[in-house]
Amino acid sequence: MASTWQKIQEFYTWALENGDPRTDPWLLVYSPLPVTLLFTLYLLFVALGPRLMRKWEPLRLKGLLTAYNLTLVALSIYMFCEFLVTSVLANYSYLCQPVDYTRSKLGMRMARVCWWFFFSKVIELLDTVFFILRKKPEQVTFLHVYHHGTMLFNWWAGVKYVPGGQAFFIGMLNSFVHIFMYLYYGLASLGPQMQHYLWWKRHLTILQLCQFVAIAVHSSYNLFTECPFPDGFNVAVFLYILSLIVLFLNFYYWTYIRRKWEKLT
Repeated sequence: MASTWQKIQEFYTWALENGDPRTDPWLLVYSPLPVTLLFTLYLLFVALGPRLMRKWEPLRLKGLLTAYNLTLVALSIYMFCEFLVTSVLANYSYLCQPVDYTRSKLGMRMARVCWWFFFSKVIELLDTVFFILRKKPEQVTFLHVYHHGTMLFNWWAGVKYVPGGQAFFIGMLNSFVHIFMYLYYGLASLGPQMQHYLWWKRHLTILQLCQFVAIAVHSSYNLFTECPFPDGFNVAVFLYILSLIVLFLNFYYWTYIRRKWEKLT
């Protein structure tokens, strides 16, 4: 037992000391403990929040939601442009791109936007908080909680160990999709009068699925070629993306195909 605990301590020390020294001093990066604590509090609120809200009327939060979603639209536009422009200026390859661990201007610029992308996943935990405060438990599905929680840890590891390189493609695509996703949420938060302009929800889900397929192809390609980017990260990304494809296809079926079929019958 002591030996097992000692190995855990040794692995934890190794994990702390083998990160990127450029990003280690940045907020929430050096140790996994703050992110783990944050995720634990998130899960506690998911479990206990609905019970606490039983005694309260659902909060409207209209102005706050609009501001929140439009802020995330602006942040997503900034991150997408930073990923795109920095990758072009640094002559990134879309097939094989190692991480630039130097303190060059472009290397640091890419690392910074990776951190912002990670931090956006911290901010996005508020999506769930707002659903619970507004008493919309049907929105807090397994897919929702799984996606928000895993992205938090995935991108903590990304910023800690590989802030750039192949990972830029994931951040760039996801930021692009989130421009439209939070624009949709922002318009929806304005009230039922906006429903006429929200006909494109199904297309948003298709866009998300296309994103996942593109990332799966991108990460799997390097498993069969020589590329100085850690295979372990490519394998982890590929398996994770497969899980999202399965979950989003299930969501698409039950939301758009099965429901439409049930209406016809």
